[in-house]
Amino acid sequence: MDFKTEVAGLLAKTADISLEEALATVEIPANKAMGDFAFPCFRLAKVFRKAPPLIAQEIADQLGQPDFIDKVQVIGGYVNFFMKKGVYAQEILSKVLEEKENYGKSNMGAGKTIVIDYSSPNIAKPFHVGHLRSTVIGNAIYKIHQGLGYHCVGVNHLGDWGTQFGKLIVAYHNWGSKEAVEANGIQELMRIYVKFHDEAEKNPALEDEARLWFVKMQEGEEEALSLWKWFYEISIQEFDRVYDMLGVKFDAYTGESFYNDKMAAVVEELKEKNILKESEGAMIVDLEHKNMPPCLIIRKDGGTLYATRDITAALYRKKTYDFEKCIYLTALDQNLHFGQWFEVIHLMGYEWYKDLIHVPFGLVSLDSGKLSTRHGNVILMEDLLNQAIGETKKIIEEKNPSLENKEEVAKQVGIGAVIFNDLYNTRIKDVVFSWERMLNFDGETGPYVQYTHARACSILKRAGEFNFDHIQYDLLSDEASLDICKLLEAFPEKMKDAAHKLEPSVLTRHLVAIAQGFNKFYHDNPILSSEEEVRKARLAVVVAVKAVMKEGLRLLGIDAPEQM
Repeated sequence: MDFKTEVAGLLAKTADISLEEALATVEIPANKAMGDFAFPCFRLAKVFRKAPPLIAQEIADQLGQPDFIDKVQVIGGYVNFFMKKGVYAQEILSKVLEEKENYGKSNMGAGKTIVIDYSSPNIAKPFHVGHLRSTVIGNAIYKIHQGLGYHCVGVNHLGDWGTQFGKLIVAYHNWGSKEAVEANGIQELMRIYVKFHDEAEKNPALEDEARLWFVKMQEGEEEALSLWKWFYEISIQEFDRVYDMLGVKFDAYTGESFYNDKMAAVVEELKEKNILKESEGAMIVDLEHKNMPPCLIIRKDGGTLYATRDITAALYRKKTYDFEKCIYLTALDQNLHFGQWFEVIHLMGYEWYKDLIHVPFGLVSLDSGKLSTRHGNVILMEDLLNQAIGETKKIIEEKNPSLENKEEVAKQVGIGAVIFNDLYNTRIKDVVFSWERMLNFDGETGPYVQYTHARACSILKRAGEFNFDHIQYDLLSDEASLDICKLLEAFPEKMKDAAHKLEPSVLTRHLVAIAQGFNKFYHDNPILSSEEEVRKARLAVVVAVKAVMKEGLRLLGIDAPEQM
């Protein structure tokens, strides 16, 4: 039973309004003394030409009293509904107990494909903390949509093409060696890349040399391509190690280079549709009608740009996957870039340009400020994750030194804390790292939620074997029990809301609320020491909370340890 829908159905008949209007109007009062649901009658005043309190009273008088309603009360212009506590608890808990990890899942996305373009680090540069947000937000959006029945395609659009590789080849020839790259991998590539920028400030001719090497890459010159491929393979090994730590997987690694042989046809199409114009030797699409700068498609030297590759990639993805939506996870400062090339797709006559969605997010920073690869001011992702694991290990040694699988739990909690910290606030906000806050077992953090899940596991382990036949749900009539039932009931809607808004923080914050609600329930209600029937009913709450918390954490890309 969906209580809100049931209440709305009663109101639709009684007040002579549509079910949709009733559903949109029914609300959950902030003050619990005002009932479980409330129906404000102010909007009906004009229709019935009566005062809202009078309308409310007439509706209440005609409603009758269905089995699931304890009482109906009129307060001012509101009709307030109080559910029968036992019926309410039974409906919610029996559904969770039956569906377990499938609770909240649906087939609303059946037959629809969502392409999600996320992470997308640059080849030959270290996987640094600046890549964290795109990776974990994209992974959560993927898992949430998958839980709602969508076919998801996760694409890692690697930055594996462009002038930066010309720079790297020049740097390798001038200051690198095969031995050093083989010994130190991506760290050596980073060293010589930073060296290039330092030297180019003194000798601008190096920039011209780098552009020439990139043109050689585009023309398929053997040495240029073999160096590029070598740098690519070194980088992928590094990235895979970090993705493995984060528990992130992709369905396709189609980076920018994948579209090299596909761009000419797109440029030709732009010309045929009279969208492309020549400007100072370059080829552009004029976007003045949208008050945007022109979208640069071909540079003066004949080279392609990010926009060229993104347009080509979008056309390829539509043809290959026939997506319902194609979602791009990048930093907020790329808003203009996406706005420009989305409009180019529109000008090409493709109505599905509306299904291209840029999902922006704020920056990651540490106390030292913004991160820059160009000058080597980076915090490596692997180092950050290892530090989180190390800090967690110290806490475990202090609080629970006899814990089994300490190494594994430290990894689950440390990495989970980093992910949770990123996903807790709305994605548009900047994220600042604070170890003290992030690893706090008492705050609104990943470790707090994981610890609450572990507490539920511990209770169930100590309870031993039990079954849920003939539970007396009316024994769960206290405030804490009903509050946790309400939070569990809201979980499926929170999943849908997180998907609709492309905002994992909706789910992250709801898990914190469930953890807080469960800890209050645990504090107020003895479980294992209570009388048999009460014990059984309260254990049903514990099982339901454990199932929902574990699934909620999984949707965020976080493990749920059973012991901490």
